[in-house]
Amino acid sequence: MNRYRRLAANLHGRDLAVGDIHGCFHRLRACLDSVSFDPAVDRLFSVGDLVDRGPYSELALEWLAQPWFHAVQGNHETLAIDHLYGARVDLDLYRNAGGEWFLDLPIEQQRPFVEAFLKLPVALEVDTARGPVGLLHADSPFADWADLRASLQRYDDPDVREVCQWSRRRLKESDEQPVEGVRALLVGHTPVLQVKVLGNVWHLDTGGWAGGHFSLLDLADLTLLTPTPGAPAHPRPAGSASPPRPAPARAGSD
Repeated sequence: MNRYRRLAANLHGRDLAVGDIHGCFHRLRACLDSVSFDPAVDRLFSVGDLVDRGPYSELALEWLAQPWFHAVQGNHETLAIDHLYGARVDLDLYRNAGGEWFLDLPIEQQRPFVEAFLKLPVALEVDTARGPVGLLHADSPFADWADLRASLQRYDDPDVREVCQWSRRRLKESDEQPVEGVRALLVGHTPVLQVKVLGNVWHLDTGGWAGGHFSLLDLADLTLLTPTPGAPAHPRPAGSASPPRPAPARAGSD
């Protein structure tokens, strides 16, 4: 697995980022619709935790298959990987954290999810006109993005991945030390009532999967596109949480 991935700037549309999704693809779809997200030109970046807790976790594979959707590996994706590969996982904790949908699947149905999660990088770097933006699930173990990039590219250090996917230290300590080498670092993992910025680290998990709302951040100018919390709080009929798709080309169009 390539634990670090860099993507070129989007020259045709917007690059938006969102916090933890946790299987609430129905609410995310409504949120994207409310800001006129166009999958033909726009891209959406996720800070991980696509699954568990919400009703549509199984749709993670369909969203990950979209060319405009990019995600880092969160701790909930790691739990699924560890479980299938026999690493030590507290099954009661995992189930209580919303993992029952995965644990109750036959192994042959678990495997496609784990194969997709294994392809997700731990860190993403996205170019913008004003400088690179980094994405992790939880926090950076280094004060310089270049050091994290080098570590992920050269080694597979479990202590580094532990901080990237599980740490809540920065929020607990209100640490405003910036991460050098990126214009902004976008993370999730710990729910906050509203987007919180410490130094240049943006905490984007505003509980769209629970009683809060999804917050969308435009990477071009680091502005929030947060709709009025009117996205449905309950599941829609089956099938309505599928990802948006580009409209078909009209006859005679360029």
